[in-house]
Amino acid sequence: MRNTMVAALAASFVLAGAANAQTPAKAPVANPGKSAFAPCAACHAITPNTARLGPTLHKVVGRKIASVAGYTYSPALQGKKGAWTPADLDKYLENPRLYAAGTKMSYPGMKDPAKRAALIGYLQTLK
Repeated sequence: MRNTMVAALAASFVLAGAANAQTPAKAPVANPGKSAFAPCAACHAITPNTARLGPTLHKVVGRKIASVAGYTYSPALQGKKGAWTPADLDKYLENPRLYAAGTKMSYPGMKDPAKRAALIGYLQTLK
């Protein structure tokens, strides 16, 4: 009987310890779009009214092309009509010089379509 009591007591400590143990915090899931934005951050801000070497990308999706007040765009982008759609951003980000010959943007392009899609998805959240 004593062995049974000792075993029951030991089991209760184990169960109590397991119940009180904190589960380790899960690492935050990396946002692939935010990660894809990292090279862009050298020249572009994501906050409103903040220009760096390039214009802010805050609310860029749906915004008229070459329309950030106070930023001097290249004639290549000034000549583009319409708004930045995900499809236009995809073409521009793949090869800026092909999309807008004469662009001031020195970035050579993002060749990986999945990375571009993630980046554009991230840009769509900047509202």
